[in-house]
Amino acid sequence: MDNQMERRWLSLFVENRAGVLARISGLFSGKAYNIHSLTVGETEDPTMSRMTICIDADEKTFEQVKKQLNRSVEVIKVIDYTDTSIRTKEIMFIKVKSLTEKQMAEIFQMAEVFRFLIKDMGKDSLLIEAIRTETKNDSILKVFKERYTNIEVVRGGPVAIDCISMQDR
Repeated sequence: MDNQMERRWLSLFVENRAGVLARISGLFSGKAYNIHSLTVGETEDPTMSRMTICIDADEKTFEQVKKQLNRSVEVIKVIDYTDTSIRTKEIMFIKVKSLTEKQMAEIFQMAEVFRFLIKDMGKDSLLIEAIRTETKNDSILKVFKERYTNIEVVRGGPVAIDCISMQDR
């Protein structure tokens, strides 16, 4: 078994009812597993939710996590994305305040380069929306932290789905 810590992805189909999220996240905290990100939303079937969970774990720990999840009554299906090609996206909002006109113009130019949207604006502030991969959002955030002093950030955590076909690329 590999002892190396790696970022690992799971997709869970769970019953869509009160308390399920708390019980699933409790499985992680009870064993001191660290969740990197966790997102959850209703699926096309309103009785099911889909959780995307990303953890940093070695192979042995990851196998334990999967076994525990599979034993949980509320879990319908566990999908391990470790050796699967997946698509991921994360939503991130950045509110930038106390901007000069020149800085605002600069951010509008950056929006073209980084492909994010300006969703709202005031006389000296902008609200940015970036729906990109976590890595690309990290890069955007790094630039904003380097250039602007008055920012507020909200990140939604990545969601993931397996690719349909890698042969078409």
